[in-house]
Amino acid sequence: MLFGAGEGSVRIGNSRMHYVTFGKGKRDLILFPGLGDGLATVKGKSLPLAWMYRKYVKEYKVWVFSRKEPLEDNITTKDMAAEMKEAMDQLNIKKASIMGVSMGGMIAQYLAVDFPERVDKLILVVSIATPNPLVVGNLSYWIELAEKGDFETLMIDSTLRYYSSEAWKKKKWLLPLTLKAAKSKNPERFLSQAKAALYHDAYEELGKIQAPTLIIGGAKDMTVGPDASLEMAEMIRKSTLYIYPEFGHAAYEEAKDFHEVVLRFLRVES
Repeated sequence: MLFGAGEGSVRIGNSRMHYVTFGKGKRDLILFPGLGDGLATVKGKSLPLAWMYRKYVKEYKVWVFSRKEPLEDNITTKDMAAEMKEAMDQLNIKKASIMGVSMGGMIAQYLAVDFPERVDKLILVVSIATPNPLVVGNLSYWIELAEKGDFETLMIDSTLRYYSSEAWKKKKWLLPLTLKAAKSKNPERFLSQAKAALYHDAYEELGKIQAPTLIIGGAKDMTVGPDASLEMAEMIRKSTLYIYPEFGHAAYEEAKDFHEVVLRFLRVES
């Protein structure tokens, strides 16, 4: 298999948490995806994910975790962090560097706050610590669409907010395929995660984070807004802020040097 890619799951209560893993490094790197996990888990995606994060495989054993399924209606990002710690226990991952993208970053914040001994380094990518009007407006609209079962409009709106105009021009040919896939989605999983993101508020607790932290944002972010990264950097003592002036919420996909920026941070001795 590509880079030793494989997949599995762990039992969390009455649910299963799916993960994929690849790489043969001696250190562990855990990745938490964004709200897209509410539409589909990582199950069956080991090869594309291994290729996407191939630059890490020599130095790290990489794990990409979905949220468990099924999810409770009232689950919180703090709950999800506790479940992630339970998964680490089951897989004998004593300590890892953690990278969370968007909503994944919300979960990563609480993992670092509540279980500091399990986090070596922390990377928060286009994430947010407390609700702002832009996030509330976006998530409320997407929740409304999901409750109606209108995933087509939801995916069009979120995609337009996600990519820069230049990237959108190159990727818009994929939209019909994305919309076709969206028609079969179950709204409950997406709704549970979207509501957890909507009510996420770890801002006052960020000062408890002990791990060296890299915060990456996009100056043109139309999903969480560019100020979200600045607010987190102000609260996390050992933080480094890196803003891409030309990109938005998809900075981690669009910026050609994204993985190099992350690896430089990870290679610095704490």
